[in-house]
Amino acid sequence: MPNLPNVVLWSIPAFVLLTVVEAVSYRLRPDEEAAGYEPKDAATSIGMGLGSLFFDALWKVPVVALYGGLYALTPLRVPLLWWTVPLLLLGQDLCYYWQHRGHHVVRVLWASHVVHHSSRRFNLSTALRQPWTGLTSWPFYLPLIALGMHPAVLAFCSSVSLVYQFWIHTERIDRLPRPVEYVFNTPSHHRVHHASQGGYLDRNYGGILIVWDRLFGSFAAETERPVYGLTKNIETYNPLRVATHEYAAIARDLRAAAGWRERAGRLFGGPGWQPAPAAHSPAPAPPSPPHAPPAPSATEAPA
Repeated sequence: MPNLPNVVLWSIPAFVLLTVVEAVSYRLRPDEEAAGYEPKDAATSIGMGLGSLFFDALWKVPVVALYGGLYALTPLRVPLLWWTVPLLLLGQDLCYYWQHRGHHVVRVLWASHVVHHSSRRFNLSTALRQPWTGLTSWPFYLPLIALGMHPAVLAFCSSVSLVYQFWIHTERIDRLPRPVEYVFNTPSHHRVHHASQGGYLDRNYGGILIVWDRLFGSFAAETERPVYGLTKNIETYNPLRVATHEYAAIARDLRAAAGWRERAGRLFGGPGWQPAPAAHSPAPAPPSPPHAPPAPSATEAPA
């Protein structure tokens, strides 16, 4: 097994320090247009992050078993060398793109990811607002294991991606030089991703690279100031409700569903999926007024 560092664990002191520095910067130099910090919101985000560490440790047990079984079955092996590490990171980033996109367009997956979008603020503490049901992500990385990536190497690459995405949750950094903005995910691109306006919805899914969005048609540039949060915001700072509110909404919809087709749509359709309205038979033609003369035939119609 490769002996790789726990990148997230080593980065926690930096997460804390940079979050404190950003919060203090808003105190010393307020920005009326920026969302900034709100103590209850930041506390909720930090609480969600701490909770995710605990729950992720639980989910890892079955996931590691599945990955380990598949890795034992595949005859392929990707060696961990200086020149394969960038390729492995690239492969993980591509799978992350599709995992992220899938969690926006399939409601039962969105129920997990919605946690990260539930804040109406956009700052470094928002990066810590992570779901407690990360078990929904593992199928998207099975191709990498099947191609010979060791599960520990996948965990390392995923940690690098997570650490990279921390710093892009800020309004304090404007646009970066054009080549950087074209290739990499940046604060400008990620502000779009967290916005709730119609033109910004479901855009910019990339983790480290934004080129996937450009390639697969999901890119949107930042043009107007983003409005953060959900299209229907939740009015709570309770971490348990933040973690479970969409699952509760799905359960209510399933109970009220008219049949199995609607239940499938409520689970696997998009977050805004609604059943098609029932088809109605055409209304009968209104009766002719009493004593009305018959309509002339085509040959009798006046010239």
